[in-house]
Amino acid sequence: MRLAGRMRLGFYPLPLPEAERIRTFLAFPDKQCSALDPCVGDGGAFADIAPSGRIVRYGVELDSGRADQAREKGIDVIHGDCFEVQCAIESFSLIYLNPPYDFEIAEERSQRMERLFLEHVYRWLKRGGVLVMVIPGRYLRDCSQILAHQFRDVLVHRLTEPQSVKYGQVVVFGVRRTRAEKERVPDTEITRARMRFESLAADPQKLSPLPTEPEQRYAVPSAGERPRMAYRGLPLDQIEDLLSKSSAYRQASAILIAPQSDVSGRPLTPLHGGHVGLLCTAGMLNGVFGEGATRHIAHWQSIKLVDKTEEEEDGKTIIREKERFANELTLVFCTGEIAILK
Repeated sequence: MRLAGRMRLGFYPLPLPEAERIRTFLAFPDKQCSALDPCVGDGGAFADIAPSGRIVRYGVELDSGRADQAREKGIDVIHGDCFEVQCAIESFSLIYLNPPYDFEIAEERSQRMERLFLEHVYRWLKRGGVLVMVIPGRYLRDCSQILAHQFRDVLVHRLTEPQSVKYGQVVVFGVRRTRAEKERVPDTEITRARMRFESLAADPQKLSPLPTEPEQRYAVPSAGERPRMAYRGLPLDQIEDLLSKSSAYRQASAILIAPQSDVSGRPLTPLHGGHVGLLCTAGMLNGVFGEGATRHIAHWQSIKLVDKTEEEEDGKTIIREKERFANELTLVFCTGEIAILK
């Protein structure tokens, strides 16, 4: 995941028009049922997919600000890490899962978070309960084992909103198999299902787009007792409140969030071109320059570029990406003209 994605804790919200189309695939019972979003974010998409009423909605969110936003939508939210949450198996009628698109960082091997989240939460789904999962299509392969063994009537569609296209998102619908169904399903059928998911992952663009009118509807089962979820991780809310008061934070903040230096005065000796270049790219010569029609604002910044090259190897085209940093100068003239120099 790119640095910007990590800074927002892997938060890639589902566009609301997609959530509204997903909602049409679900048939909720007249009696009470329960729904869970283990990566609820601000709760916007989840609130559209599982509208209030007889649906008791639960969520887990790592970011405190987004957790508060989800609570304002009537969702019972645990602020913390989903992997530190304990819940009885077969507790929920519906699970909507849109996990972080990232790798787990481990000593032995790294696994995709899409698979780890699915592996962690699918047991909380009732037998006959409905799974709605949104992931990048190319990672269907990582989830194929669980989907093939544990779910039936699996339907996969490509999402078409601009943000969904950007991340190659697909939506997966499925019904968790009962124990009797699992015993009756032959190994050949599971193998065929796995191969199908792997084939779809190889070229998700061949999938049909999510339609406005569903070709089938998934009946969400009713629920009896309300699910009980317990958080066993660190008390993040309390830690955030106490962090600014700690001596370690006060010592580190002077370095980590130090105020920007104000450079003033004249150098002792004239600067040569190399000095000027370093000062510019460091952002220390930003400001207003020139007179009359040439008066302008200058702003330097560092940007990351990705160079792509293609190579033929054993009849296959291999695309290699190499990242590098460059400097960019933005000039805003008093005439309103803007120039960007790279």
